[in-house]
Amino acid sequence: MKPIIIGYTTGVFDLFHIGHLNILKRAKEHCDYLIAGVSTDELVQSYKNKTPVIPFHERIAIVDSIQYVDKVIAQEHRDKYKTWEELQYDVMFVGDDWKGTPLFDDLEAKFQKVGVNIKYFPYTGGVSSTLVKEKLLT
Repeated sequence: MKPIIIGYTTGVFDLFHIGHLNILKRAKEHCDYLIAGVSTDELVQSYKNKTPVIPFHERIAIVDSIQYVDKVIAQEHRDKYKTWEELQYDVMFVGDDWKGTPLFDDLEAKFQKVGVNIKYFPYTGGVSSTLVKEKLLT
């Protein structure tokens, strides 16, 4: 029997847009069971120094309703390895804008020792929550 591949991805998912949908859809194409971590308002405030436009309870409800997501969890910290220890996922999905950063270089080294892969997806150009916010203000 083929083992089930568990995938994991995270995001703020503020002002949900096609880029968010693309990463969830692509992730599901590469695993059998997709877990999505949605950053809490407190976490976003702590590392981006800004509060999402859409409150956490609404963002997590939106992501939970996406057909490609099997389980949604609150992302309360940015330690992906700690989350792996809890969830035991096989592959993590992230946008390629993170590839080659010190954070993900370190994570790749840690994950390689435990057999977890990181799959980088091309960033969806021309759309982001920041761009949506800018358009709303003009």
